[in-house]
Amino acid sequence: MRIGFITLAVVGCCVLAFGEGPQARATAAREMSADSARSSPDIVIGFVGGYVSHNNLSHMEAHLAARLRAAYPTGVYAAAFENHRRNAADAKILSVLDANHDGRLSRQEKEDARIILYGHSWGASEVVTLARELQKQGIPVLLTIQVDSVEKYRENDVVIPANVEEAVNFYQPHGWLHGESYIRAADPARTKILGNFRFDYSKNPVACYAAYPWWDRHMATSHTEIECDPAVWDRVEALIRAKLPPASPSATTATAATTPEPTQ
Repeated sequence: MRIGFITLAVVGCCVLAFGEGPQARATAAREMSADSARSSPDIVIGFVGGYVSHNNLSHMEAHLAARLRAAYPTGVYAAAFENHRRNAADAKILSVLDANHDGRLSRQEKEDARIILYGHSWGASEVVTLARELQKQGIPVLLTIQVDSVEKYRENDVVIPANVEEAVNFYQPHGWLHGESYIRAADPARTKILGNFRFDYSKNPVACYAAYPWWDRHMATSHTEIECDPAVWDRVEALIRAKLPPASPSATTATAATTPEPTQ
């Protein structure tokens, strides 16, 4: 009787393990396929400097986000944030990464993240600080871009955290308000510094938009010039687009200025 009971138990276990195997495996395959189809879009977050509004298209940080939204109507989430709204940007990133909308991030959703961060002045300082926050959450960052980075109180905009794959710094050295001239990797084996690129507006001045405040144009002249210098922002945009999928040919003809700002 004892042998018969053991035999029945073994058979029962086999039935549970293998009897519905094909059906269970098919269900699992469908679920895995559905999960893979729910991949999150690439994420591009820009931070404006000073007390600029995130939707002020006179400033290149906001204008670039609008251009990217026009060029990538699908597959890319692009938005600009005020530099004091880092927590809101972090929350938006987590929301976008939650591909299956279950309210939490799986290890796979974190590992699949494709995030690019850029900013000017205080906004550039927030870029590094946000990257550091994402590191604490186990989320990688493809690229950080700092334009004339001005370190905010109790932040560190020089040392790039190890979750960042590549980082680049554009700066100018003149005036009482100027950016960091040198950034470095916390772990050079994990982060590649693409360069610290210097611009000199005392020799090559740039005419900024009349929409810029008088203070910016006349008291923080060079710091403002690097923000409105098309040569700088063309390079910034090229670096970002190199990480993104090809843009839709029809979408690139859209007018960036009329692209609505996404809900934040």
